[in-house]
Amino acid sequence: MLRTILNNRFFLWIILAIPAIGLLNAYYIGAMDAMTLLHPTGEFSVRLMVIAMLIGPLVDIFGRKKWLVWLQNRRRYFGVAAFGYALIHLIFYIVDMGTIADILAEADVPGIWTGYVSFILMMIAAIISNDRSMRWLKLAWKKIQQLAYPAALLAAAHWVLLEWEYMPAIVHFGPLLLANIVRIFMLNGKRK
Repeated sequence: MLRTILNNRFFLWIILAIPAIGLLNAYYIGAMDAMTLLHPTGEFSVRLMVIAMLIGPLVDIFGRKKWLVWLQNRRRYFGVAAFGYALIHLIFYIVDMGTIADILAEADVPGIWTGYVSFILMMIAAIISNDRSMRWLKLAWKKIQQLAYPAALLAAAHWVLLEWEYMPAIVHFGPLLLANIVRIFMLNGKRK
């Protein structure tokens, strides 16, 4: 029974949507305003992006353990959910800013444009995160999905440049960086 539930993709989508439902409800009932919701929506986006990107290195490091294979088979869900939270983040930013003139006035600020470019890269990867695109794009699909790496770097820059606090970004992106460093050393060690 539990295995059936865990293998149901709608169950995973519901789990991934629970924080968004709570945040949107808080906005709807007036418990939180758009500015207050910028941080949690951005943070959920980053967390899900890191999870999606961490799965590959973990499989390379630890092998094809059952739980890692389960995650690997659902990696696209985490990536698309990361984009969904980024979209909610952008919508709350637009609502908070209020006018196009105010939005455009900030467009050249490094902490802002890094977020825009990260969002665009995530959007491209999210749009093609489906089986039909995989079949159509063939080998190019994986290369396009690798836009997640510069998107993650830009998301980290966006966070640090706006908050000027490095530690939260390090805590979120550190595991991904560490796993990729270990993966590189392991792969180089196997080649020798």
